[in-house]
Amino acid sequence: MSAIVESSTAGSFDEPAPSALLLLGQGRDLFSERGVECIGALPAASDPDLVERARGARAALGERAFILGHHYQRDEIIQFADVSGDSFKLARDAAARPDAEFIIFCGVHFMAESADILTSDRQRVILPDLAAGCSMADMAAINQVEDAWDVLTDAGVADKTIPVTYMNSTAAIKAFTGRHGGTVCTSSNAEVAMRWAFDQVGGRDGTGKVLFLPDQHLGRNTAVLSLGLSLDECVVFDPHRPDGGLSREQLTAARVILWRGHCSVHGRFSARNVSDIRERVPGVRVLVHPECKHEVVTAADEVGSTEYIVRALAAAEPGSAWAIGTELNLVRRLAAKNPDKTVHYLDSTVCFCSTMNRIDLPHLVWVMESLVEGHVVNQIVVDPDEAHWARVALDQMLALPGY
Repeated sequence: MSAIVESSTAGSFDEPAPSALLLLGQGRDLFSERGVECIGALPAASDPDLVERARGARAALGERAFILGHHYQRDEIIQFADVSGDSFKLARDAAARPDAEFIIFCGVHFMAESADILTSDRQRVILPDLAAGCSMADMAAINQVEDAWDVLTDAGVADKTIPVTYMNSTAAIKAFTGRHGGTVCTSSNAEVAMRWAFDQVGGRDGTGKVLFLPDQHLGRNTAVLSLGLSLDECVVFDPHRPDGGLSREQLTAARVILWRGHCSVHGRFSARNVSDIRERVPGVRVLVHPECKHEVVTAADEVGSTEYIVRALAAAEPGSAWAIGTELNLVRRLAAKNPDKTVHYLDSTVCFCSTMNRIDLPHLVWVMESLVEGHVVNQIVVDPDEAHWARVALDQMLALPGY
């Protein structure tokens, strides 16, 4: 039997909790970057009548609709997905289905934007809940990034800097990256993208720089652990401080300029979580996502993208024990799919991605039934000029080695 095991005394995942899902920003966990406290489990799956309505609407739409389910979605959504995966894989899957009139993206806003950019004009991308955003993507607003570029220009380093933006960014930020000769990256190919960027400005041993948006942790972990740069060669640009909180000398000396952004879920994991699980579970292997903080990644046994985590668990030795540092819906699903291993959740409390979990069965049923009735709701449309330059940056990523 598989087991997904709590990593603290907060209570079993299967026990009812006093609060199903608390909001972000409560400020009760001093080990987290933002105050995030989510104790207990998500509400129970929707009632059977709603499940039957979903099945009926899905059958009525047939091949006119293609449903994408991100790994972090709850099971009641994944059961209706035609494909599941990470954000860019799903956007490419949508582009590979040109006959599908409707692309229903069960993910968050930036993912639906990427799907709209990559699919044809005749296809319509639907996001079941327009409030399903991404806190990391929201930490880099286009006006902030444009102001930051002005700071780099005034410091005399903009012409030696290539922007690299993580897939978890808005279409506007991807377009900014395309306009300035940069590229998009995923957590799987961040190293390749950063090496390419340095090559455009004289190599990583010269004076060239990379502006990495919007996740400081992925950028730092890639620069230090994959490219061999030092922590001192990485500086953090804070858009809420004058000149990003950096002097001209700091910008001149830096090799990687990291945007002050992070994932609210992955940013919760701490080195304390790693040491605690090792004490409780002898021989446990700790596997974390590269969006985790540097001290967590260096304390873990393995680090990899969402797809890497899925593959690693599938290939792991029977009877092995794992502690996984990523979103809980995926960790639970991995435990169920790997019944010959024991899977622990790394965090000391239970926390889901609250914005991803805005996509629920009521919203999915609503958009599908609306489409059946001939009404298109919650369509995501990216501005054509923005889409063009974002596509330039995405195409540059697709041209990198390994794609």
